[in-house]
Amino acid sequence: MARFSRRSVALALCVLAVAGPAWAQQDWATQPVQLMMVQSPYCHFCRAWKAEIGPSFSASAAGRTAPLFEVDVDGPFPDGLALDRRPRITPSFILLDRGVEVGRVEGYVGQRYFYPVLEEMMQRADITPGAAP
Repeated sequence: MARFSRRSVALALCVLAVAGPAWAQQDWATQPVQLMMVQSPYCHFCRAWKAEIGPSFSASAAGRTAPLFEVDVDGPFPDGLALDRRPRITPSFILLDRGVEVGRVEGYVGQRYFYPVLEEMMQRADITPGAAP
């Protein structure tokens, strides 16, 4: 299996974002910590997350600390990303600090476990849910 450096993945993702939506020019200085949901319109688990968690996510402590934005698994991706690897599983929730991946959850663990898993990922990255970034 080929291994890619962070720099080469970030460069590839930046190239993919050239014709992307408005968030492609992400302002990491204004909101340094964000949660990127990589999804697909064909993903049953993505739809389940959107129905069960999505409506209240922005009001949660984790959602206030790391606002969510969605990206299709096929791209385009925002400029300036440095990911450990290209996301291939949907949904994937990638915690970003100034565009650099600091944590990832692949798949949807269900309504009961989503927030505990996300908060544990945030704590491992020294990000306190509910605290100002």
